[in-house]
Amino acid sequence: MSNQKTLRITVTALMAALCYVAFTFLQIKIPTPVGYTSFHLGNTFCVLAALLLGGIPGGIAGAIGMGIGDILDPVYIMVAPKTLFLKFMIGLITGLVAHKILKIQLQKGKKLVGSVVASCAAGMGFNIIGEPLVSYLYYLILLGDSTKAADYLVAAKFITTGVNAILAVVIASVIYLAIFPRFQKNGTLNRLKPEK
Repeated sequence: MSNQKTLRITVTALMAALCYVAFTFLQIKIPTPVGYTSFHLGNTFCVLAALLLGGIPGGIAGAIGMGIGDILDPVYIMVAPKTLFLKFMIGLITGLVAHKILKIQLQKGKKLVGSVVASCAAGMGFNIIGEPLVSYLYYLILLGDSTKAADYLVAAKFITTGVNAILAVVIASVIYLAIFPRFQKNGTLNRLKPEK
């Protein structure tokens, strides 16, 4: 196994661990009449992983980290399959926009800042729409909740998902832009760059 592949696997695992910690321990649970939703920072490290590694590793990191967080929490264990799908898609979309469309690895200055923010916003924009929609279908169809119960929870999720998205875009962008010059200078970005 090459050093580059080992580094990519190691950073993916590190980002999965950060997703888990940020989701589990940097979380404020919000009870609703029909279940829980939460403010958390887990998505931040999912989009950061996608910026560093590309969409598939970023999505894997988010899905594993926050999926384990759901599985180990009795409040969220029933929604773990939904989390695996949604977090993988956040990473996939962020990485696709960042590396295939905007090519952030080639950007500099204000163009880099705009491209990083746009990439994060694309992934989190998906989540703002996907989380309430998939949650509604999940609660209504798979868990057999009544329409009214699903409506209440989805309305609450729309609010928390929006706040989580804003936090993720801002924090992940700031972290990436802070480490970008150092990682570029010492060659780490080249070793982490997504495979073609």
